[in-house]
Amino acid sequence: MGDPAGVGPEICIKVCQDAAIQQICVPVILGSARVLRVVAGQLELPAPPEIDLEQLPQTTAPAILDCEIDFFDIAPGQLSAECGKAAYSYVMAGIRLAMEGKIAGVVTAPLNKAALNLAGIHENGHTEIFAKETNSPAFALMLHSPRLVCAFATCHQSLASVPESLSIERVVETAKLLNEAMIKIHGKAPKIGLPGLNPHAGEGGLFGREEIDILFPAIEIIRKSGIDISDPMPPDTVFTADSIGNYDAYLCLYHDQGHIPFKMISFHDGVNTTLGLPIIRTSVDHGTAFDIAWQGKAATTSLEAALRLAAALAQKKFATEKSS
Repeated sequence: MGDPAGVGPEICIKVCQDAAIQQICVPVILGSARVLRVVAGQLELPAPPEIDLEQLPQTTAPAILDCEIDFFDIAPGQLSAECGKAAYSYVMAGIRLAMEGKIAGVVTAPLNKAALNLAGIHENGHTEIFAKETNSPAFALMLHSPRLVCAFATCHQSLASVPESLSIERVVETAKLLNEAMIKIHGKAPKIGLPGLNPHAGEGGLFGREEIDILFPAIEIIRKSGIDISDPMPPDTVFTADSIGNYDAYLCLYHDQGHIPFKMISFHDGVNTTLGLPIIRTSVDHGTAFDIAWQGKAATTSLEAALRLAAALAQKKFATEKSS
């Protein structure tokens, strides 16, 4: 359910009322049953019943699996170490259950990175936590919507650190993860667009050599593996209205290169997913929205989209395992 003081509890309660969601999956909220009951009361909505681990395999309707670790007063919209610690414990519970095969996938509501750090948990976000806890050395964040798909060679780090983090191997790895994910989701190999790192994609080295020294050598390897990828393109024109339909997905080189256009185009139904994991993990594409927490104002469209994608991936995974 994400950070208890954010919009996570609210959107989880709301989405459990959605009959269409219940037709494609059984949503079980991992979080604080106490908080969820309080929020449900404020929204004048019923809280799903609470279950324990022994009941989990037989659950056929929305439910709450209580993961509360400490009792503490929660002020909606307030940053706190206690909420950071609690949110982290819910994520860890989801990863453990998924790795044990007790749930089909994990869909995460937003946590707050500052709250994590206050709690002494120095992780940059869900993506890095999932990769670390599932021992996944090759991973990437991908944003997905019906209108735009972006995967990231680098993500939650300072802009100044991006150039030194880019390598031929990392760009190749991200392209392969993106290609595999698009085949899994859409049933066909994608045409991938590659924005350059520098203005005008380097202008032949005038504005930086990353395109020459990293991207072009990576492209050669990527194409030899059978993946359709463009040459580096000027980043300022890649996501214009005239250009955006030319590619099925984009391999972005740093966080804001893809997040800004994605959230301008698909903020309300975008899904964040982590590629390269042994388990299914999707997420909303927004933050904790402390300013509207517990007020009944938070939209559930991104969470609904994340649940739909996770359910679709789980069905495909089950079909594949059954056939083999």
